[in-house]
Amino acid sequence: MNDLCVDIGYKSVNHVGEELCGDHVDVVEYGENSTVIVLADGLGSGVKASVLSTLTAKIISTMMAAGLPIEDCVSTIAATLPVCSVRGVAYSTFTIIHLLNNETADIIQYDNPHVIIIRDYDQYDYLKTEMNIGGKKIYKTTIKLKENDVFVAMSDGCPHAGLGGRYNFGWKREDIADFMQALVAGGYTAKNLSTMLVDECDKLYGYRPGDDTTSCVVKVRKREPMSILFGPPSIRDDANRMMALFFSKEGKHIVCGGTTSSIAAKYLGKTVNASLNFERSDVPPTAQIEGVDLVTEGVITISKVIEYAKDYLGDNLLYEEWNFKKDGASLISRLLFEEATDINFYVGKAINPAHQNPDLPINFNIKMSLVEELSACLKKMGKRIKVSYF
Repeated sequence: MNDLCVDIGYKSVNHVGEELCGDHVDVVEYGENSTVIVLADGLGSGVKASVLSTLTAKIISTMMAAGLPIEDCVSTIAATLPVCSVRGVAYSTFTIIHLLNNETADIIQYDNPHVIIIRDYDQYDYLKTEMNIGGKKIYKTTIKLKENDVFVAMSDGCPHAGLGGRYNFGWKREDIADFMQALVAGGYTAKNLSTMLVDECDKLYGYRPGDDTTSCVVKVRKREPMSILFGPPSIRDDANRMMALFFSKEGKHIVCGGTTSSIAAKYLGKTVNASLNFERSDVPPTAQIEGVDLVTEGVITISKVIEYAKDYLGDNLLYEEWNFKKDGASLISRLLFEEATDINFYVGKAINPAHQNPDLPINFNIKMSLVEELSACLKKMGKRIKVSYF
């Protein structure tokens, strides 16, 4: 087993006038060593397309995760899904990326634009083996993973962008590959890469997409541990044990909270240097402690991080905000969303009297609830999370 892992992100925009998306992405993990990603594009748009793509993605991802061959998956889809009365076809188009042991990827493609691979920050031309299953041409590729590989899967809404407008024949796959190659060099997460591609397609459509448009990006990277300390322990005598465990962990260290940072500084024999630079009015300023990578305020800052995390998992509309700003919440978001793969929470259960005042204008959640909410969001991003309470 190597030290590689994958970052997976996807985004869709609906055909103009449709409430449901005709594309669907499904990610299924089967144990720790097998991940199946399916991007399915249902015929047409609206409800029928949404049902077709959802069923296709669910059937394929579940069967492949269980180790069944692609031939069985396709024949099952053909037998299960209704036949389109106009086209006489029983299932949607699809792209499958099957990751094994974070070492190899099987790419299986039927009628979707072919997956773009960026390797060593350059476009990578890969071999495709043609198979005939049920009269359909299906292409299969097996590739050994390498650090910083980026796989870009998409529905045909992406190359159709700008059709008859900015581009006579749409946005060619080669041009999309050039666009993504430039973005990959910027070191963005898979979610942000997929967001930028779909946002550009939406722009080319004049923000009135003529087709459901979806991009799914898989980025291969090394595991990056990170630890976050939040709140003093409920028993004061446990402070040294808590600090010893926290600082013994590999990777970067984040300390959140005024009292917590004082305890951390005392343990390290350093001082807390508070900043008077307010980057924004709704997030308190950061501080510095020698030996700590980031020091922030606690509850307000973490609440803002959770807001960013929920948006990141959804439409990802705020990514430009936390990607470039230097306030505590943005800095934590970049570290947790973009850098970290394995995150250790060290949470003190001491009650802060200031957070129990019902007259405060801000709705302070209990510290435990914030940690649980943030942990749940990070797990959905594919992070490995461990929480220790003191």
